[in-house]
Amino acid sequence: MTDASTVKRYLPWVVATALFMEQLDATIVNTAIPSIAATLQVTPLSLKSVVTSYIISLAVGIPVSGWMADRFGTRKVFGIAIAVFTLASVLCGLAQNVPMMVAARMLQGLGGAMMMPVGRLAIIRTFPKSELLAAMNFVIIPALIGPLLGPTVGGLMVHWVSWRAIFFVNVPVGLIALYLVYRHMPDYKGDNPRPLDVVGLILFSSGTAILSWLLEIFGEHSLDPTTVILMFALSVSLIAAYVWHASDFAFPLLRLALFKVRTFRIAVVGGFITRLGVGGLPFLLPLLYQLGLGLPAWKSGLLMMPAAAAAMCMKLVAPKILARFGYRQVLVVNTLFIGVTIGLFSLVNAGTPLIAIVGIGLLQGFFNSMQFSSMNTLAYADIEQRESSMASTLSSSFQQLSMSFGLACGSIVTAWFLGKVPQTNQVMVTNAIHHAFLTLSVVTMFSALLFVRLRRGDGESISKGKAAAAVAAPETTPP
Repeated sequence: MTDASTVKRYLPWVVATALFMEQLDATIVNTAIPSIAATLQVTPLSLKSVVTSYIISLAVGIPVSGWMADRFGTRKVFGIAIAVFTLASVLCGLAQNVPMMVAARMLQGLGGAMMMPVGRLAIIRTFPKSELLAAMNFVIIPALIGPLLGPTVGGLMVHWVSWRAIFFVNVPVGLIALYLVYRHMPDYKGDNPRPLDVVGLILFSSGTAILSWLLEIFGEHSLDPTTVILMFALSVSLIAAYVWHASDFAFPLLRLALFKVRTFRIAVVGGFITRLGVGGLPFLLPLLYQLGLGLPAWKSGLLMMPAAAAAMCMKLVAPKILARFGYRQVLVVNTLFIGVTIGLFSLVNAGTPLIAIVGIGLLQGFFNSMQFSSMNTLAYADIEQRESSMASTLSSSFQQLSMSFGLACGSIVTAWFLGKVPQTNQVMVTNAIHHAFLTLSVVTMFSALLFVRLRRGDGESISKGKAAAAVAAPETTPP
């Protein structure tokens, strides 16, 4: 068996590779929709199901990932997840019609649903809290870069090769990840594997799947208001029924009692609100650059690259910043900075110097990356080892919902300010996007009110290193 030091050296690479593949694929397909539609001889609008099927599979699969890891082990589940994702990618590239593509994307989503929570669980159980920040900081970078690179890489591949190549590119990455899993992935299982909460799985997964679907198709399908209201009411009722079920069940799918842990609650709920603003950027920025500045799609994609570069640089300084100022001060101030930078995009127009746009993008990428690294590690500061699997699954489920809410929030706000103005009116569209940036800026800064409730010493077991970890939360790394 691989020794502990080797596992620590390679595990972050294993998880980062898989997450990058997942996050890149989640966004890269959007660019290829027109080309896919032309090949399959359908309208681009009819391919919306290709995108929503993936999101729905994530919503259904993530909640059960923790139970599977506890029951079958992190190595087996993570390896199977990568294998399924890679195989599904091949099937996507070979698809000859829409039903084949949708089926392959659903399979791909189920594989992707296991990657984030199980990979994060392996990191949490391998590294003591004093080393968790550095490890999570490394792993989170691909999750930030993937959505930024997706539109650009997808556009270039579709232009120079074929839309099928955007799926086949996952094959070598998946094979490398499988080899690394075989060599370096630890195999953790739950001490006392709990029975599967079938009722809870049906209630929660159905509710979140319907809600995710509604958010994904908002504004793009002509659903009548009555249908939307009924579907929304059904999704909320299913989720509420799960909350009632979980409160009276010995082994719930997602143990909501973890929200009684103050740092976990603040990190997850605060992160949810933060992502309502930040999650709208992938939708709004391409509209601003293409409609407001009149740039082609590939140039629009390049303008989103500075944020990725800043995110990579952030991992070098985040541990020192958190060790110096602590989670409370960093999250409060950094959240306000994120809100300000989102607001700055409302000033960007056709006359804005390129260097200024790049500068705002650099700031946005740095603050976003700092925020996610802080929130994602703080969530586990006071979580006991035996609860790490449940905490990872619960956190991942809320992150998936927040991503859907964030994208919907950006489109809803823009549509509200645009009203019935034709989208060919460049000036009015740009004004609507500017107003959307200001609105999302306020929403993001609102989450700082939650982070204010943190205490000065919260998270020191992670940010202050081994000495603080020994005092605040003694913990041994599993063999």
